[in-house]
Amino acid sequence: MLLYDTEACNPPDAEEEEETVRACGQGVLFVIDEAQLEVAQVGKSYQLLNSDDHATYLKKHKKDPSLFRPDICHQALLAILDSPLNKAGKLKGLYIRTHKNVLITVNPKVRIPRTFKRFCGLMVQLLQKLSIRATNGPDRLLKVVKGPVTKYLPLQCKRLGFSFAATKRVPMHKFVAELADEVPVVFVVGGFAHGKIEASWVDEEISISEYPLSAAYCINRITNAFEMKWGIV
Repeated sequence: MLLYDTEACNPPDAEEEEETVRACGQGVLFVIDEAQLEVAQVGKSYQLLNSDDHATYLKKHKKDPSLFRPDICHQALLAILDSPLNKAGKLKGLYIRTHKNVLITVNPKVRIPRTFKRFCGLMVQLLQKLSIRATNGPDRLLKVVKGPVTKYLPLQCKRLGFSFAATKRVPMHKFVAELADEVPVVFVVGGFAHGKIEASWVDEEISISEYPLSAAYCINRITNAFEMKWGIV
């Protein structure tokens, strides 16, 4: 059973904006970048736009239906949150930046709906209310915050972007094995169907396969490599 509730709230104030960055040390952070999460009023209700259900609406508003793929973000979130890496407490931060430049912070303890329909409903509530909190405690499980995302990352971290077109291609397990444990690593994965990550703040871009990979499968390779390195079964 999902333990969350919605809460209307104002955008974070200056004090919240400058909140202390997450603790450094052994751990991994993810940024799902350019996620296609856009809410619009369709008929009498607000809905999360997607290419299957809203193709006619999107074409009417001169938008390319193939670009509206919130299912990619849903699958990526499930891959991260379901991983033994997260359950072992090694996920230090998880953020979503939408193609509309809305920044969302995700609590690693949140239980994302398994079905896409319920996920869409949750995202509509989040983008309207700006915050979703646990019903059995004070924790905010999902929250819209002011960007840029870099202010929430550890100061001493390695920032890696993923791109099939990157010139540097590495075997993920070998690459992870050579990373220093004391330096947290931020992985930026695209939340879109086509295109390239435009994150100027990453230290370098890498490719981990000679074939194009889905965001969820790319994340699975990352989490599996760290689980093997740190002995997480």
